[in-house]
Amino acid sequence: MDSQLATRIKTVIEHFDLSVSSFADKIGVQRSSISHILSGRNRPSLDFIMKVVRTYPEVNLYWLLLGKGAFPTTQKDDNPPTLNFSKEGESVHTAHQPPIDSSNTEPIRMVVFYSDGTFESFDAKKS
Repeated sequence: MDSQLATRIKTVIEHFDLSVSSFADKIGVQRSSISHILSGRNRPSLDFIMKVVRTYPEVNLYWLLLGKGAFPTTQKDDNPPTLNFSKEGESVHTAHQPPIDSSNTEPIRMVVFYSDGTFESFDAKKS
């Protein structure tokens, strides 16, 4: 698991002055799930990540997953990320994204979401 992701989850818990148990109760997951994620035993599922973001609007999805952006979010996002489902049951992620200056843009990381709710993050190779 991305230990930085676990660190960001810990930051959320500490920011709201919660115990691991109360955080689990508030987002609607088993308490053991949080312990396993924080210890590195398990990776958080997409469902887990989305529960955190929905329960705590101050948590930016991109900050939580990638460490990009700010926490807590200082302004309300009028176009938050959503998860839509196609007729075939495949999930399609849509999100508001800032304009990109393509003259200085190269991929740095790709996140793949699987149908079981887990995900993997891949860093671009450095030349």
